[in-house]
Amino acid sequence: MSDQPRIRILCVDDHPLFREAIAAMITFQPDLLLVGEASSGTGGIRKFKEQRPDVTLMDLRLPDMSGVDALIAIRTDAPDARIIMLTTFEGGADVQRALEAGASAYLLKSMRPRELVNAIRQVHAGKKPAG
Repeated sequence: MSDQPRIRILCVDDHPLFREAIAAMITFQPDLLLVGEASSGTGGIRKFKEQRPDVTLMDLRLPDMSGVDALIAIRTDAPDARIIMLTTFEGGADVQRALEAGASAYLLKSMRPRELVNAIRQVHAGKKPAG
């Protein structure tokens, strides 16, 4: 195992199956570590404050608030937070609002697992994911 610290990830999504898929995918990556999960925006904000992850995966639509509002709350407290917005929708006003509010990237949930893992690494390195 490498001496490099692992990239600490928080997953905020209201679908248990999606969160479990993310957890399983991360388990097989030696440089990634899932440090928390939340099913709501409020829970995501709380978990972020507790864990201070390197990268947060945030669903655009959550049951109690929009993912954009949760992103804004997190970045108000931690302006350098790296947050990848996840959505099933291409484009749109919500995606634009997320990018304007400081999202590091937005990705479609239909992407392949390898693409998501690479995007996490790129965002952690301070880069914009390709494609």
